[in-house]
Amino acid sequence: MSEQLPEGPDEGHPIVMGLVALVGVGLAVGLILGLAVLAGTQVLGLGGGDDGGGPSGERSMYLPTPQKTPQATGPEITLAPGASTPAGSGKPSSTPTKSEKPRKQITLSASTTSAGPMETFNLTGVYPGGEGSILQVQRFTSGSWQDFPVTASVSDETFQTSVATSYPGPNRFRVVDTDSGLESNEVRVTIG
Repeated sequence: MSEQLPEGPDEGHPIVMGLVALVGVGLAVGLILGLAVLAGTQVLGLGGGDDGGGPSGERSMYLPTPQKTPQATGPEITLAPGASTPAGSGKPSSTPTKSEKPRKQITLSASTTSAGPMETFNLTGVYPGGEGSILQVQRFTSGSWQDFPVTASVSDETFQTSVATSYPGPNRFRVVDTDSGLESNEVRVTIG
């Protein structure tokens, strides 16, 4: 005859007891995290309440009272030095007032002078004053410059683009500003 032991209150429903323990641990951890967040918001001054006792209770932005702008009484334009007319003559002075701007120039260089068929090489250069310009790469073919299917954009007055061709022998490349038509110097790369 086998003897049965009486079941205790814990042994009857172990799954229920496990769930109760899990819920208890979850509540304890949540309470601790909630208190930590509350303390953190108080330390950092992120609380929504206005206690009026600290600097957060004061206004932090000062807006001055708007005032009407006075009317201009002087000339609407300012002349460059030396560009004024002599008193009473009504004629501009004969001294030159403005020097010519240096002409924009695109300087082009290639990363190599020779490459294999379809081997990539770089065309790089400098274009002072050409910020944002789009440059069309061109190759000299059959006695004239032809557009090559590559463009470059100018950023910080410099540009760079990669080129690959299988056309054998010496190849002449240049870039042209698509807006102004300004052309660079040519570079030569031999494809062998």
